[in-house]
Amino acid sequence: MKRVVVVGFLVLMSFDTMGQLCFKLASINADPLELSLIWFLRLFTKPWVYGAILGYIGAFVTWMTILKHAPMGPAFAASHLELISVSIFSVWLLGESMNIHKIIGGTLIILGVFCLARGEEQVAREQRV
Repeated sequence: MKRVVVVGFLVLMSFDTMGQLCFKLASINADPLELSLIWFLRLFTKPWVYGAILGYIGAFVTWMTILKHAPMGPAFAASHLELISVSIFSVWLLGESMNIHKIIGGTLIILGVFCLARGEEQVAREQRV
């Protein structure tokens, strides 16, 4: 079961990261912004929009599958790990800056996932006894 959950979270992070990066790229390529049907139709000529849609659909299906196998607390916390991967890939691919706020936020997310997973393991051990 643990292998299914770990693989599931890696797939979820991949879909979430892809969706977020494509969403960022779609917004960058949507310029100039104007409230018109022509702009809206032009937006859907960009491949990044379809990557974002695919990423969100894939993440949703993966998330629903993970919830069948993982405890809710750690699963919910781990689902936010994509914020870290999006930050890293945005620095690498989009030239965004990494600042102290992103580093502290990413560290807190990882610590939160770790604490919830440890707490869930402890509860599971107590229920077996």
